[in-house]
Amino acid sequence: MRETDVVVVGAGLAGLCAARAVLAAGRDAVVVEARDRVGGRLLNHELAAHPGKVVEIGGQWAGPTQTALLDLARELGVDTYPTYNEGENVLEWRGGLKRYKGAIPRINPAILADTLQAQKRLERLAKTVPTGAPWTAPRARELDSMTFQTWLNRACATKGARTLLELGCQAVWAAEPADVSLLHVLFYINSAGSFDDLVGTEGGAQDRRFVGGSQRVALRLAEELPEGALVLGAPVRRIEHGDDGVVVHADGDVRVRARRAIVALPPALTNRIIYAPPVPGYRDQLTQRTPQGTVWKCMAVYDRPFWRDQGLTGQATSDRGPVRVTFDNSPPDGTPGVLLGFLEGDFARRAGRQDAGQRRAEVVDCFARFFGEAAHTPTEYVEQSWAEEEFTRGCYGCGMTTGAWTSFGEALRAPIGPISWAGAEVATTWSGYMDGAIRSGREAAAEALAALQASSGPGSTVTAGLGRRSSAS
Repeated sequence: MRETDVVVVGAGLAGLCAARAVLAAGRDAVVVEARDRVGGRLLNHELAAHPGKVVEIGGQWAGPTQTALLDLARELGVDTYPTYNEGENVLEWRGGLKRYKGAIPRINPAILADTLQAQKRLERLAKTVPTGAPWTAPRARELDSMTFQTWLNRACATKGARTLLELGCQAVWAAEPADVSLLHVLFYINSAGSFDDLVGTEGGAQDRRFVGGSQRVALRLAEELPEGALVLGAPVRRIEHGDDGVVVHADGDVRVRARRAIVALPPALTNRIIYAPPVPGYRDQLTQRTPQGTVWKCMAVYDRPFWRDQGLTGQATSDRGPVRVTFDNSPPDGTPGVLLGFLEGDFARRAGRQDAGQRRAEVVDCFARFFGEAAHTPTEYVEQSWAEEEFTRGCYGCGMTTGAWTSFGEALRAPIGPISWAGAEVATTWSGYMDGAIRSGREAAAEALAALQASSGPGSTVTAGLGRRSSAS
């Protein structure tokens, strides 16, 4: 039995930042992580033929307004560099390829105008949704009673505009517009600033990458923890809680007794832990309505980024699929060349039922359609589905279903006794992103520290009563 002031469940960015804040305040913390590594949905992959060169098979980008992430990376000595964005983008549209510069493709002006008016309407509505309490927005119940698809069908006069915005939905939520509440879409847009901030490259959420891979941020945070403060390979199965604190039970006969707990997991995974006593039904009902997105992240590696010779950025968008969005994902020096393609929403669900060879062939065929025959012969192929990961079960984040925010939203962040919640999905700024995860971890730590300060005094531990209950269980 370990004893501490605060036990943190999960060693992603949220959990590590929560522990860091607790320790900086002079309190003790222990982080318990299910995996044998830190980083959660951040994971570097070293390329087989290029020792020392990595690609990220999890989250990887930072935008200029994601200041919590950028400031932390700078503090930890992790540099960033711009996503490759020189040249023209490719749009596969209605059977043909179009090249264009900037953010606006060369397609029917009526479709572009229709898309723009729908996007502006979305952003006006989003500004009415308080990110700390979306259920209090004007017309919240109405907005939460329809899916994003329902709204698109009403708001767009052209099929082309609907297609472009459906592509945006898949790219941001890794889900179909029919899966997600309109109120959740509006909350997300407001938490980021605008729809362009979510989908944009230069100046948007895909603006910059991390030298050496984004997981370095988590690894540097873990290096700061005192000896014994990080327990890896210990999935938490049970949390006993009461007025006198918590006891966390994990595999490997790990038990941690603490005065406060911070559970830094996606909401859908928090309900896979047994709580004694059980959390209120209100909280459990919420977590049943927060499904994780479905995405395959696929990369083909080449000796060099040949598409740059053609004056292309490596960014492509397709109305056909199964790869709908691509990026140049090469290391900072451009060697080797790496094309990144995403399978999202229904395309990812279908891909999950294919064998690896079939999936690879379809992805590489898409790259060849966009960038030429040379894309057919990569030297290495890398893919990752976070839906297959036992301790993640989906990416990028959750998409609230209809009715979830207005019926159960208050339970997302509200503590239950000595238990606080953290994670990218809990954030009110840049929800679902690394930046949001950092902010949520810090906020949960502040909440735990305030509760500790208000209790019996510094240095006190969980009372013997809870300890006896855990020993008998």
